[in-house]
Amino acid sequence: MQEGLNIFEEDFWAITEALNRLLQGTNARTILLIDKAGQLITSAGDTSSIDVSSFATLSAADFAATSQLAALIGEKEFSTLFHQGEKENLYVCLVANRVILAVIFDQRTTLGLVRVKAKNTAQELEKIFEDIFKKLGRNQITQKPFDLDFTKAAEDELDKLFGF
Repeated sequence: MQEGLNIFEEDFWAITEALNRLLQGTNARTILLIDKAGQLITSAGDTSSIDVSSFATLSAADFAATSQLAALIGEKEFSTLFHQGEKENLYVCLVANRVILAVIFDQRTTLGLVRVKAKNTAQELEKIFEDIFKKLGRNQITQKPFDLDFTKAAEDELDKLFGF
């Protein structure tokens, strides 16, 4: 993570429980928690058919690009993204201005249910992360811009995916 965030064991289990409740409550296929640097924090559900490392990097890049689009139209940021496919859908939201919650789901559930449950989970996760930052001596959650290392890593990942 950006500042070498150490998650204490009880906090990790609280995060894992929250993701598992979201998975069961939405009947989603996969849920991933990713930091804004593109590193996977943890996941719930089936990740066997996903290149998790690439997915995490590209999700962070997607959020970074969308943040720039938001700025171009005068918005501070878009806090949620939705991508609809033929078989799979992706709902992504920002938690505590630094963590990305990605929910992969199919026709077994609805976008509305995923949105409601993900919002509740995001609020729960935000409290957990606030507690973590307090334990680490940080009283405020601050958003850092994407740095050059992240940009280079995202570009490298894209090049690998597309064979450049």
